[in-house]
Amino acid sequence: MADETNNVFTSDGFKRLQDELSERKTTVTAEITARLAEARAQGDLSENSEYDDAKEAQAKNEARIKEIEALLKDAIVLSDDDISKTNVSLGSTVTLRDEETKEEIEYSLVNATEEDIFENRLSVDSPVGKAIVGKKKGATVTVTTPAGAFKYKIVKIGK
Repeated sequence: MADETNNVFTSDGFKRLQDELSERKTTVTAEITARLAEARAQGDLSENSEYDDAKEAQAKNEARIKEIEALLKDAIVLSDDDISKTNVSLGSTVTLRDEETKEEIEYSLVNATEEDIFENRLSVDSPVGKAIVGKKKGATVTVTTPAGAFKYKIVKIGK
């Protein structure tokens, strides 16, 4: 499933990538250029760690820019019509209840590129994502993770 979903983005995820690309091409590039100029002004570059650090940052920034451009070039952006309200799918907003603690938490199901557990964006390729994709409201799933087995009930599915 990873190959099928890696270039399918939610509209929010697509916008976040566009924003990151813009930020890297302007602000980050300008900051690195300034660091390089400052390091060059110090003279001998052969033993200048500031210069080496700035060159490394420049290479990483350029690599990330190329990576984002490639993702955006082939991206497919989900529309609201593409997201099911009856079955869990990429783009769904899902409320899960931990059957042990009875705690409920809402997740957005996204591709692996967009995943950010701290923002409650859960990859469809994660253990929980794989267990709930295709399921309906009311379904209970058991998810085996490195931290153990967890039982979740799908309380709500939205867009």
